[in-house]
Amino acid sequence: MPKQPVMPGLRYSPEHEWLDSSRPARVGVSAVATDALGEVVYVDLPEVGSEVVAGEPCGELESTKAVSDLYSPVSGTVVEVNGAVVDDPALVNADPYAAWLFTVEVSGEGELLSAQEYAERFGAEVL
Repeated sequence: MPKQPVMPGLRYSPEHEWLDSSRPARVGVSAVATDALGEVVYVDLPEVGSEVVAGEPCGELESTKAVSDLYSPVSGTVVEVNGAVVDDPALVNADPYAAWLFTVEVSGEGELLSAQEYAERFGAEVL
């Protein structure tokens, strides 16, 4: 079985969310997560203006296999949600690194791993 790709330049939560370095920061889910979930059919994201807390659930991803909590890798205020992903959840499977879920004005960070650390922990491969 091929190893799932991990994008360099992103940081990752132990719960499989990724975070980029833009401001506000974009949050998405890793290819490791989408591979484990299977086909994503529904996405429930936090509302714009809501506060998220690092390491706490802030939404859900529903697949043909299961429903999985979405955890925020950072604390802060949600600035934007990706309406394209809400309208077409399959975008998450097609390219989990392009299909960001929401952006956050970051006020604090939870445990975040480098791409290399995440790849080593979850048997993935940095591109």
